[in-house]
Amino acid sequence: MLYRNPSARNYSIPNASPLSSSIRNFHQKFFPSHTQTRLTSLPTIAEELCVAHVFLKNESCRFGLPAFKILGASWAIFSALAEKLKLDLNAYEMDLESFKGRLASMDEEEKVTLYTATDGNHGKAVAHIAKMLSLHAKVFVPEAVSETSRRHIQGEGAEVIIVHADYDETVQRAAKEAAENGGLLIQDTSWPGYEEVPKLIVQGYSTLFSEVADQLADQGISPSLIVVPVGVGSLAHSAVQFYRSGVLSSVSPPSILAVEPHTAACLNTSLHIGKNTPIQTSHTVMAGLNCGTVSHTAWPDLLSGVDLSIIVSDDEVSKAVEDLKVLGVRAGPCGAAPLAALRALPDGVLDPSTVVVLICTEGQI
Repeated sequence: MLYRNPSARNYSIPNASPLSSSIRNFHQKFFPSHTQTRLTSLPTIAEELCVAHVFLKNESCRFGLPAFKILGASWAIFSALAEKLKLDLNAYEMDLESFKGRLASMDEEEKVTLYTATDGNHGKAVAHIAKMLSLHAKVFVPEAVSETSRRHIQGEGAEVIIVHADYDETVQRAAKEAAENGGLLIQDTSWPGYEEVPKLIVQGYSTLFSEVADQLADQGISPSLIVVPVGVGSLAHSAVQFYRSGVLSSVSPPSILAVEPHTAACLNTSLHIGKNTPIQTSHTVMAGLNCGTVSHTAWPDLLSGVDLSIIVSDDEVSKAVEDLKVLGVRAGPCGAAPLAALRALPDGVLDPSTVVVLICTEGQI
């Protein structure tokens, strides 16, 4: 069911992204092989939908991993460790080797274990950063997470704990274990009492949107519609913060379209009700979007700053995966969901002047 908020483009979050340039500098220094991901034009899709341009931000290879999640995980882990270990440093002044040196100087009993829950890519990102920093990571996964995803997380050196429950319960299990064992919880969703790390993760995602802004500006083009997949809503929250902060003061802010699986539409449901409302979810090929509760800190900005919200079926997404493959984009189901959403929009939403950016969040594993 399509949700519309006609006033969303007028929503303003002053100074919501004051650190975006510093965070982008951090990513450039922390990852020696850093390159920005591609923004690919899809003229055949633009022609199909009768719009001016369709671009795809391809996060299928971000710092060697097949998804965007490492942007948030790296910034959050860096910032949280810096605070926990009382390191007096600024992100844009610290590269990976320097930070590892600071960590190595700590006594063994001071070293922390990273904890997280995941339905796929976030856990792998946390595990990857832990390996880079020679830290131990415990990653909790719902039983529905595929064996392939579990192996990829284990391949990063993390301990994987299978929880016979859904995503929401798995998150609470990880939080409980971290608290009981003095670990550092790196979770990409929030609830009352656990807010700071999720805020850091949302900040970390701003690098993606900063890159999009520069890549379009290089072509003299301004976006009019950003299409973002939603699980708990942290990436969409980053989009709202970036585009509603006035950072693109020279152009009109784009509309933001959120897309979810029809079996896990926690944001769409909540927007229609007007209250953050947990739901029961069921299986979807979009495993990374199979979440039943919108992040606590994201909800107010999503309620006010998201223009459109739509749900899509597994069949629609599977077709989008195949169509993108023909165009040379190996997107996973979550990454292809924005194209499915674009095609599902009713008449009148798009017009011949529309410039669309699809945020392809993951590649094929």
